[in-house]
Amino acid sequence: MVKNTISSRAVPVRAIRSLVPHPLALAVATLLATPGAWAQATNEPQGATLQEVTISASGLALGSSEMTTPVTVLEGDALVLRRAATLGETLEGEPGMRSSHFGAGASRPIIRGMDGPRVKVLSDGSEVHDASTISPDHAVAVEPMLSQQIEVLRGPSALAYGGGTVGGVVNVLDRKIPTAMPENGLEGSVELRAGSAAREVAGAFEVTAGSGNIAIHAEGVKRDASDYRVGSGWAQGRRVDGSYNQTDTGSVGLSWIGDRGYIGLAYTSQRNTYGLPGHNHSFEGCHTHGDHLHCPDDGHGHTHAEDVGHGDEHSEEGVPFVKLRSERWDLRGEVRAPLPGITALRVRASHTDYQHDEIEGDTVSTRFQNKARDGRVELQHEPIAGWRGLLGVQASQRDFSALGEEAYVQPTETRSQSVFVLEEYRLGDWRFEAALRHEWQRVRAETSQVEVKHAGTSASLGTVWRFTPGYSLGASYTQAHRLPTAEELFADGLHMATSTYERGNPDLRRETARNIDLTLRKLAGDTTFSVSAYRNAMRNYIYANTVDEHEGLQLIDYTQRNAVFTGIEGQVHQRINSLWGVALFGDHVRARLDSDTGNRNLPRIPASRVGVRLDARWQALSGELEWYRVARQNRLADFETSTPGYTMLNLSVLYQVSQGRYPVQVYLKANNLTDTLAFAHTSFIKNAAPLTGRNLTAGLRVSF
Repeated sequence: MVKNTISSRAVPVRAIRSLVPHPLALAVATLLATPGAWAQATNEPQGATLQEVTISASGLALGSSEMTTPVTVLEGDALVLRRAATLGETLEGEPGMRSSHFGAGASRPIIRGMDGPRVKVLSDGSEVHDASTISPDHAVAVEPMLSQQIEVLRGPSALAYGGGTVGGVVNVLDRKIPTAMPENGLEGSVELRAGSAAREVAGAFEVTAGSGNIAIHAEGVKRDASDYRVGSGWAQGRRVDGSYNQTDTGSVGLSWIGDRGYIGLAYTSQRNTYGLPGHNHSFEGCHTHGDHLHCPDDGHGHTHAEDVGHGDEHSEEGVPFVKLRSERWDLRGEVRAPLPGITALRVRASHTDYQHDEIEGDTVSTRFQNKARDGRVELQHEPIAGWRGLLGVQASQRDFSALGEEAYVQPTETRSQSVFVLEEYRLGDWRFEAALRHEWQRVRAETSQVEVKHAGTSASLGTVWRFTPGYSLGASYTQAHRLPTAEELFADGLHMATSTYERGNPDLRRETARNIDLTLRKLAGDTTFSVSAYRNAMRNYIYANTVDEHEGLQLIDYTQRNAVFTGIEGQVHQRINSLWGVALFGDHVRARLDSDTGNRNLPRIPASRVGVRLDARWQALSGELEWYRVARQNRLADFETSTPGYTMLNLSVLYQVSQGRYPVQVYLKANNLTDTLAFAHTSFIKNAAPLTGRNLTAGLRVSF
């Protein structure tokens, strides 16, 4: 056991408890009052074409409408309003995306029912190395409040970052390394916000200064949030014990910028302290007998778990919590036209020293460490026989260890290398895209000295056909190999945060995904839409199979079976007039094992969702009223419980003004206006940590 004495947690500053007395009345008054005055003042044209957004992670600087598969991009005002404390919650409202939701401090994006290592998170094209793929109680080491743009892509472009990106790639763009000189030598922004549900106070700043060929950038975030309040009617009270979140993130970067490119280096430090709601320490001493769990009793005929009941949420030592530290160095560079026939050379490299302690009382019960190095080089070439694209190589090394009571994974070293190519060809109204990637991986367990090697080749073909002005049809086919992770291979032990006993399998083989994706878009006019349907057939799909359960503790084996994911997602927007617009959106995914016997359902698959948004814009004021319904999830895996459906009503209002030459944004968000008690089926701790209740957030952002 790793021991450490720490100081007691500081009491967070109390934010605004309630910004308005009647939030439902505010929603109606803001969006529906005096519609005549709004209509006569707006200057927004009707029938406009959707704004094109350049996708950085596409590798070829493609626009969002040119991608063969659906792309989600959050930027500008939409990003300011959507940003939350975690990446998963920030993307939660987008079609096809949900959050793993583990209280307030940790959540990863779930895309089309896929999570963990099947969804790769990037920091401006470079992999984020943390411990979030190991378990949902581990935070993603990315700060949404410092993001400039968040992109989610799939298909051929995603293969440039990994064959295992079956769910997709989430690329978080930031400004930590300047790529161009700031106008007038100085630019930046300051943002302050406060929320009621968790008495949250947060602030962020970023500033870039430059002279000659040298530019320097500094940025930071500080967040202080208490235990959050849930919707009304929860039997365990109004707040989730141990759901607080304290964050301190800072970065400084330096770049040399010339006429043909740049080279820059940045250092980022992140400190998080957040609680682990639902952590159940009552299973200490439980072990396995074959495929069954056994927990020692107290000599009176019942187990320790029965004595404790709901675990140690209300123990004298309080709820266990995580103390996270991440130190990261990033190197980024680009040279345009370095050689004849080469249009650009790009370099990305990172070094991460990550550690987080799971602390009970004043003792570190488990310490997770991840030291990782990652580098990639891309060469973009001029057209050859009409094909334009890039070639690249990537290599990484990851040394992971867990020490202490819950060291359920022995120390491992993972080394991987890969080569990839991404090409496009245009012919009239058609655009074709192709990608090929080959990966080698070696995972060595330090304790048992077992070494496992895998290799895989992934390929993807896609096309976009603009068959008539304003419309496009996209299609792609991908066959991808995902190589097993160290945790899936070598896990063996209790993990109390998720109330599981996990067992890996060193004989796991590579996973093969065959994906077909079809997307129909309308990009111009009063009616615009994007609708996608997909089928993902998985051979040797690796999943956490629950084989036994005891008083809430689940025995899970990492197992392989064939599986099929099918689904549909989309959004239709109708411009009513120069002021009003309405959108209908929704998503549905069905995931099941390809078997004729036994239970075919996979665990923690999101339920179907459908909703409507009413939006309005008048001069400097814009607003959005959103209603959506999440269905009941009763397609359950073994030992899984159903999750009731729920309805959410949200409101957001943003006002933009200029103070001199400084743009100012004032915004108000009201989420879960009806204070609905809701549970996330995707969460391991859904019953211990329901979703947040009524939450009112006010913010101010000033750019300069």
